[in-house]
Amino acid sequence: MRSSRIALAVTALYVATGCSSDPGTPAFEVVAHDQSAALLSVWSSGANDVWTVGGDARDGNGPLVYHYDGATWTKLDSTLRNTDLWWVFGFKNGPVFMSGAAGTIVEYQNGTFTKMTTPGTLIAFGMWGAEPNDLWAVGGNFGGGGFAWHYDGTAWTASTQVPADLASQGTIWKVNGRSSSDLWMTGTTGSTLHWDGTTLARTNAATDASLFSVAAQGPRMIAAGGDFDGVLFENTDGTTWKSVLPAGGPVLRGVAAAGDQAVAVGAYGAILSRSASGEWSTVNPITEQNLHAAFISPDGDTWAVGGQFDQIPTTSGVLVHQGSALNGSFE
Repeated sequence: MRSSRIALAVTALYVATGCSSDPGTPAFEVVAHDQSAALLSVWSSGANDVWTVGGDARDGNGPLVYHYDGATWTKLDSTLRNTDLWWVFGFKNGPVFMSGAAGTIVEYQNGTFTKMTTPGTLIAFGMWGAEPNDLWAVGGNFGGGGFAWHYDGTAWTASTQVPADLASQGTIWKVNGRSSSDLWMTGTTGSTLHWDGTTLARTNAATDASLFSVAAQGPRMIAAGGDFDGVLFENTDGTTWKSVLPAGGPVLRGVAAAGDQAVAVGAYGAILSRSASGEWSTVNPITEQNLHAAFISPDGDTWAVGGQFDQIPTTSGVLVHQGSALNGSFE
């Protein structure tokens, strides 16, 4: 598999910082900007294993796929062409899965990308799994054909329990959970679905807006989204979604949580951080680009990605980071 160093120009003039509400917390910094396509998802198993994927600029080079090993950023060729990758999710020491347009799911292991056979051709917007042989992918087509697929280590199969209205007119945007028998999916019109290992049960939040992202934080699930204004909900009892964001804020596209940390990101570079006491506050924006997704690594580093992703082809990819100092430099 051929690889090349990321051609990113990160100058001292452009590396902006965003202050946290906690003076002891490191500031956010822009790590990469003005990429040929939007960066749409980021995942990390630790400081020496960070993945980010994104759109295809339709320039013949395929979708953006970058890996950081703690010292060097490397651009990888997935062998896909004219295919946007909307999500990346993996496991320490592999494999790493990437999903996107036309029902595409690829598995990366030991330097090789393998395109998997899937049950459909709509966009796979999100993935999560407890184990490499117990993985879920969800998606649709920007408001139609919502689906949930499960991978058992051998084959992907479509769930027959997706509610009819979501399957015909909705989209399931993301999935996240705590275990193979306790995961949540979020979708259009405030839809949330809980999988208990046997049944996919619906428990909607009190909104007509899309819930674009969901994250698990101990006993708490957090869902973020919005159509015109941002919405943010928390669920601690498995039944009730409580609004924790006043109306009028920017649309939120991504949410991430780990340990006692949680962040939500969205339009115009919006970053919200959750305090240990449960209050959400705004971090000073460090980019004007829309942020699409976030991830908090096991060692506590926060990553967020975005760009101009509400168009085809996507453009202007950006990557921001908060946490330990990054080694190496972009070339």
